[in-house]
Amino acid sequence: MEQRDVLVVLFDGVQSLDVTGPLEVFTQAALRVPGAYPVRTASLDGTPVRTGSGLTLTPDLALSDAGPPHTLLVPGGRGTREPDARLVDWLRLHAPRARRKVSVCTGAFLLAAAGLLDGRRATTHWTRCAELAAGFPAVRVDPEPIYVRDGDVATSAGVTAGIDLALALVEEDLGRDLALAVARHLVVFLRRPGNQTQFSAQLAAQTADRRPLRDVQQWITENPAADLSVETLAGRAGLSPRHFARAFRDEVGMTPGRYVDRVRLEAARRLLEDTADGVEGISRRCGYGTPEAMRRAFLRTLGAAPAEYRRRFRPVAPPPFP
Repeated sequence: MEQRDVLVVLFDGVQSLDVTGPLEVFTQAALRVPGAYPVRTASLDGTPVRTGSGLTLTPDLALSDAGPPHTLLVPGGRGTREPDARLVDWLRLHAPRARRKVSVCTGAFLLAAAGLLDGRRATTHWTRCAELAAGFPAVRVDPEPIYVRDGDVATSAGVTAGIDLALALVEEDLGRDLALAVARHLVVFLRRPGNQTQFSAQLAAQTADRRPLRDVQQWITENPAADLSVETLAGRAGLSPRHFARAFRDEVGMTPGRYVDRVRLEAARRLLEDTADGVEGISRRCGYGTPEAMRRAFLRTLGAAPAEYRRRFRPVAPPPFP
């Protein structure tokens, strides 16, 4: 059996869950397949680091003593804002020798600073995507997926997305059944597709400055099955359709049509997760009209049909206590 050793990079200001989330996934897999994932942690000098939340983590060794791993995992955290130049230099020199380079959350900034994301598609936490794109124009930043694979480099969004990515790697290495057993043990889903969006429609968009546009945003959220054409929404805002479309795009950061699409998709996702309603009824309640229209929207955005989405993400009721 191939050993896929994992080296986790530690530094002051690292986010503890970016470290421990994926680490638990690989460790739990190794408990089921002994030797599958030897996991080590390393800091620049082999000395303990203090996480952003105040925890102290003691590494196994210094980065200078670590040979090239199969999987190099670079977590995020406040320490990525002004990283130690020695850490960036180490990544630039040694990370290319790893078979897989993986970042969690703002760990993407460290990979980018080392030139490892140049010409690649990547993601990070949605609040930092614009900053990553501006600071590293050679990186093709995609703010929406929870994780992105581009060749031998994988980047992920916030904390839980690092767990999703680690589970995806375990599934690729050792099969779905093993990854599912790990996910069940950790009480997480196996697995959110990588192209599932990071955030809700409301978080993804800005809140409009003007009260009439904010009211329209709220009304869209509360009435996804209504006529949400530009003409109708413009009338509610008391603006001409052309003025409304321009003002909405400028203040919200996306067109009215795209915002409506996101709100309807989110509403349908919640109903699939939280109710036993049929797909046909949900499609009508969320403004799709037909199950086929909703299916196309799910496949286009999430990479999974509504039935598959429900199978993956609807919580299973726990058995009753004895």
